[in-house]
Amino acid sequence: MPGHGRVVAAGEHRAREARCAGGDVAVGAHEPRGRVADPRKDSFTPAHARVSSRVVRHGTYSIVAFDPASGEHGGAVHSHWFSVGSLCLWARPGVGAVATQSVVEPAHGPHGLDRLAAGAAAPEALAGLLGGDALAAVRQVGVVDAAGRVAVHTGADCIACAGDAVGEHVSAQANMMAHDTVPAAMVAGFERATGDLADRLMAALDAAEGEGGDVRGRQSSALVVVPPQGEAWQARFDLRVEDHRDPVGELRRLLRLARAYELAGRADELMASDRADEAGPLYERAAGLAPESHELLFWAGLAQAHAGDAERGLAAVRRAIAINPAWRTLLDRLSPDFAPAGERVRRELDASE
Repeated sequence: MPGHGRVVAAGEHRAREARCAGGDVAVGAHEPRGRVADPRKDSFTPAHARVSSRVVRHGTYSIVAFDPASGEHGGAVHSHWFSVGSLCLWARPGVGAVATQSVVEPAHGPHGLDRLAAGAAAPEALAGLLGGDALAAVRQVGVVDAAGRVAVHTGADCIACAGDAVGEHVSAQANMMAHDTVPAAMVAGFERATGDLADRLMAALDAAEGEGGDVRGRQSSALVVVPPQGEAWQARFDLRVEDHRDPVGELRRLLRLARAYELAGRADELMASDRADEAGPLYERAAGLAPESHELLFWAGLAQAHAGDAERGLAAVRRAIAINPAWRTLLDRLSPDFAPAGERVRRELDASE
């Protein structure tokens, strides 16, 4: 495999510090020490001459992981670059996840997933991606497959501080970092964290920021989590912060909203099955997770009214309308198929106006 690549099979657990240019690699006792080329000293090859200044500036830290308890795969990424998630993170239900960065080749994401879907293990898929890549020395790619095996490559000429760290079912990779401790801190943060896969991925981003993160600062972030099975387009969470002063903090806010709307989606399905008594509590939980969302408040109120709690439901709908009067307009347009309690709520509102 060109440059620096490492592989961890499912069930193994190895992590080491990332490497700054020209420095020794801090490794476990069972691994040999190594060095990485210093791009400030090494002469560029003809391949490097074809790297444009536009793509060279993609400094990034990312993580890809598998959760054996849920069967979910996912990843998270941050960069001082606009819309990093659109280039770097790729995942497919039941197949795996790929992060591609540094002098990023976005095609390594979907092509890597195609190789995994065709039966390749993470090491084989990674080797296939890099084998014909003339710019492998400036690429950085992390792969996790369906079984949780990980493989990672940090090209020898990635901009310092650049390196990677791996754990059980997880790989973190970073370049252009303030400190060489970022990847190892991400793996440690991921492994210490509780909660579901999305929570643990967010903990890894927090850990990276705690070590200084991207040397240039902050701009964009993304998170993706896919279910254990489903079509290629399906995702549990697919969130992006394109341009923000605190992209990791904003990503956490979006994840909270996504969880609220996930609950509301489940409630919608229950309502469609005429199970309003079960849907109501889910709508309430959704509204509680996102108290700033008058949309969730409105639908929670309609569900409560349909479930028989007319007083609470009407109060919730009134609060939503007070925040945004357009909800009253929408209420008048809803058929019984969309809001079985709509007509009753309208009558109550008309009587009190």
